[in-house]
Amino acid sequence: MDPAANSVRLAPDVVVPLITRLFAAEGPGAPPVDRPVRISALVSFQGDRRTLTERDLTRIAAALVAEALRDTVPAEERKSGGGAESALTDALARSLHALGTLDMDDVRAVRLGPEAFARHLAVAAPDADRELPPAAARLHTAVLRAVCDRILRFLLQRSAFVARGPADRATDADTAFEEVYARAIVASHDHLTIYGIDLAHSPDTWPLDAAYLSLETETDAGPTALAEQALAAHDRVLMWGVAGSGKTTLVQWLAVSVARGRLPGQLSRLRGRVPFVLPVRRFRQGGFPPPDRFLSAVRHPQSDAQPAGWAERVLAAGRGLLLVDGIDEAPEGDREQLRQALHELPARYPGNVWLVTSRPSAVRENWLASERFTELKLAPLSREGVTAFIQRWHAAAREDGTDLDRLGSYEESLLDAVRISRELGRLATNPLMCGLICALHRDRRGYLPRGRKALYDAALSMLLERRDRERAMVPPDGIDLPQEPKIRFLQKLAHWMLVNGRSEMDRAVALDTFAQHLPAIPHASRQGGPEEIYRHLLHRTGLLREPTPGSVDFVHRTFQDYLSARAVVERHDFDFLIDHAHLDDWEEVIRMSVALARPDECAYLLEGLLAARKGTRPVHARHRKLLAAACLEHATELDPTVRSRVHRYTRDLVRPTSLEAARALGWIGPIALEMLPDPTGLSDEEAHRLAVTATSIADDRAIDYLTRLRDRTSWAVRSQLARAWRRYDTDRYAEEILAHLDERELDFPVSDVAELSALGRLGGRPCVQIAGAFTPEQLIRGLVAERLTELWLSYDLGDDLDLSWLAAFPALHTLRLSPRNAGATGVPEGVQIIVTGA
Repeated sequence: MDPAANSVRLAPDVVVPLITRLFAAEGPGAPPVDRPVRISALVSFQGDRRTLTERDLTRIAAALVAEALRDTVPAEERKSGGGAESALTDALARSLHALGTLDMDDVRAVRLGPEAFARHLAVAAPDADRELPPAAARLHTAVLRAVCDRILRFLLQRSAFVARGPADRATDADTAFEEVYARAIVASHDHLTIYGIDLAHSPDTWPLDAAYLSLETETDAGPTALAEQALAAHDRVLMWGVAGSGKTTLVQWLAVSVARGRLPGQLSRLRGRVPFVLPVRRFRQGGFPPPDRFLSAVRHPQSDAQPAGWAERVLAAGRGLLLVDGIDEAPEGDREQLRQALHELPARYPGNVWLVTSRPSAVRENWLASERFTELKLAPLSREGVTAFIQRWHAAAREDGTDLDRLGSYEESLLDAVRISRELGRLATNPLMCGLICALHRDRRGYLPRGRKALYDAALSMLLERRDRERAMVPPDGIDLPQEPKIRFLQKLAHWMLVNGRSEMDRAVALDTFAQHLPAIPHASRQGGPEEIYRHLLHRTGLLREPTPGSVDFVHRTFQDYLSARAVVERHDFDFLIDHAHLDDWEEVIRMSVALARPDECAYLLEGLLAARKGTRPVHARHRKLLAAACLEHATELDPTVRSRVHRYTRDLVRPTSLEAARALGWIGPIALEMLPDPTGLSDEEAHRLAVTATSIADDRAIDYLTRLRDRTSWAVRSQLARAWRRYDTDRYAEEILAHLDERELDFPVSDVAELSALGRLGGRPCVQIAGAFTPEQLIRGLVAERLTELWLSYDLGDDLDLSWLAAFPALHTLRLSPRNAGATGVPEGVQIIVTGA
């Protein structure tokens, strides 16, 4: 009993009398309706004009269900599945009963249309289909849409005022504004900052459609899908990602693609939506703005031009794409207000699509789970992703017309370096770091600094001084500052943002900050005032930008954090850091401060993180100790007794008691591997938690620890180890981990050609998950046909849904497909197909 949604047809001669009975009849001589009427006041099963009983409502629902099933489900099946039809009737009756609770008038209902109106009813009766199996729930949704279509037709016929409504709406003004707004979205977001490249007319920027690199998301079940395709399957997504992982770039790409109407087939459901780009850092104190202030809150240039009530109409019609970027950039005390808004707004305006982004440390796991947000995490760049980024970067670099003879060799040598150097591979995990590495590799003629601190120092040198000097550029504004004064001014801005909990500041505040400190920097004060120095830093450093008129921020939060750390260390303000160490948005600043501090300062800071402080909550004290452990890898020189003390204080903390805690420990970094307990003799449950922690650390040093878990028989442990393959060196992990895993009931995921070849060298496996895009020829050559019994195609097959090539695998008996591939054809006879959302 699962007819397709679009196959439900309700004959008017049968259905119209039933729909009419749901509403109270107007008495003779009733005056013409000249205003909107609340739907709850029209229904006939409640209030003073009640004529229907609850039993009558159930009978109407039964008749509607019978009519919906008449031409789509054979009579024999309906008789044998009578219980299912009865459950469907009860669900529809509960949905219809919600007509009496809707906070909506007839004019707005008609404006919404049947699909959006049905979603409102579903929200008003959330438990209506909860007991139905998936197929019956889909049928209930289809029937409810068809019934809502007839209800809205009835409301149009009932009231001439409602019938006039659509013609009286501000449709023309809305449409005209949306065309202007779409162009403004493209103009604002259709570019990326690419470090170290000067294009002819737009320094350091790259067109978004050429620059965008698809990223992958991951969950506890391993790699899932491309990040932008998360919205193909979910209406509400919370996307986690570390600094530089591409969260904002994903937001830009979605906004521009929707505004242009150029979307891949999987995202066709977003076509025609209106994108709202809502950077949280622009929200004023007080939380999420209401719809009519969306544009003004983020200082959008078209905010004053929007028709009155436009944004509310967009959301009420379920046409919005809301891109809420950077929950972590809101003060910690404001985040609960944001969470409440993300509960209320989607419920008030169903049918819209929401993407919310944040750094993982800013919100707890399942932060929006009760609001029905699917939580995904941006995965570190895969080996293929790093390669693709480096190749695209060098292709763009060729556009500036310099170093053409060397760029080819630079590209090849860098690709070799990231494959061979473990340290470089650890750094090249996200687009920001890859961009810096590419730029510095070119700038230094094929040589790279080692370590994160050295990388940032070299990047500042390149951006602030060497680029213009080595190109013999004459300062176009007449200001010629060496590197150190520039850093001083930039540190002042970064420190102000740190102290005030902001990632953006008013231009006037920046000018006032410069005015205060300019007399102390005579080399700068001789060349101009605050305005001139500000413009010079804005236009010539590549580190500042004006996201909206009257405001300024750093091109990336990572630079703000690094410059903040430099300022704090120079001021010897380590107690200031310790006092704020429990705040998640200070973590990167503290780590970088440890990298920048002298040995005695580093010891003082780490001792302070370990020390008990009066009034500190236990959860904050634990966080500070773990942060001390995470900082160890950044300390160039440290008293061994202090290092030992950090180990001693934190060793017991790095023994997770829940899966959530196990995943959370990954942020500490490779140092956690030295503190994890020996899993020998521990229960399978505890061993699984240790496996989760170890595999969350994307460093090949984790392989040494994981070898102690590879002989476990627990499916949870074995599955965790198998899913982690893509994080580590392909061949070493295959030989030292996969080759030893008990293969019973275990899916072995394959993401790229290298993994496919490695699995073949192991002799293949019975159950294989294909998590990356392959051609049929590659799979036929790479998979061991005589061993393969179960195949899971979890990637998007696109338009090529012909799977007749599976005939090459004679032992195959089970095929698992994701819902988006459910329409596949040509599957050999005898192969069972399972559609899974896992």
